[in-house]
Amino acid sequence: MATKKYSKKAQEKIGEVMHEFKEGKLKSSSGDKVTDRKQAVAIGISEAKEAGLKVAKKKK
Repeated sequence: MATKKYSKKAQEKIGEVMHEFKEGKLKSSSGDKVTDRKQAVAIGISEAKEAGLKVAKKKK
């Protein structure tokens, strides 16, 4: 099984979001505090995609 490919910048962006999550400062779009790790990763990937960084395609 091949691992997903993310650009270095995308990895850094996701890392920044995860750091915010660990500090308890990450908020969802509704303004609620994010408490789920998977949701935090999804937000990081979404933000990286919005910034136009190379992100792996969604699994089918």
